[in-house]
Amino acid sequence: MKGLINIFSIFILAYLLLRFAPAIPISSTVTQKQDLFTVTGTGKVTVIPDTAIISLGITVSRPTVKAAQTEANTIINRITSSLKSAGIAEKDIKTDQYSIYPQYDYQSGTNRITGYQVSTSLTVTVRNLEKINEAIDTATAQGANTISSVQFTVDETRQKELSQQARQEAVKEAKIKAESLSRSAGLTLGRIVNVQESEPSFPRPYLALSEKAIGRGGGDTQVEPGSTDITSVVTLSYETR
Repeated sequence: MKGLINIFSIFILAYLLLRFAPAIPISSTVTQKQDLFTVTGTGKVTVIPDTAIISLGITVSRPTVKAAQTEANTIINRITSSLKSAGIAEKDIKTDQYSIYPQYDYQSGTNRITGYQVSTSLTVTVRNLEKINEAIDTATAQGANTISSVQFTVDETRQKELSQQARQEAVKEAKIKAESLSRSAGLTLGRIVNVQESEPSFPRPYLALSEKAIGRGGGDTQVEPGSTDITSVVTLSYETR
């Protein structure tokens, strides 16, 4: 009985201590929502390409694999040698596809092999655009029977410089826009707290050539690079006050 009284007394004491003890302050952090003013600017630099990338190739069909390979290799070597003589560096002539396929006679109702087809394609980089038409004519004269495309671009060093120019133009436009819009809206801009940029785009003008375009219609090849745009889009976020 005495033990029960002691336990009851302890519970009563604990209750009184908790009930009348002074409140203990609890520290807290109040996060204030930050108001941001966001604008986007676009920068564009127009450039005339200085480099062309030609995709060309040959397709040869012969009764045997060896005969098809031999002729294909002969033609490709002739094309490569002629391009080098025309001023194209060896490092700018690359084989990017080589395939051999059997050819079948389906009309007789059987899968009889009638021969083999060898296809080879080259990627040729022309760094002097004055030689672009000559390079195409040289390749076709030596046996190239496929010119799948010509793409115009600029060299990597110049691309970086032009991308930086486009980026600077985008930032400049975004700042001008921010000042104008905030003034109209009655806002006061603070510091820039975030900058985002979409990767500068550099489209490669693509030209698909027909047989007529590559001189098989009786005239020399005439292709022009035209111009293209490098574009950068920048987004700035300002504090407002």
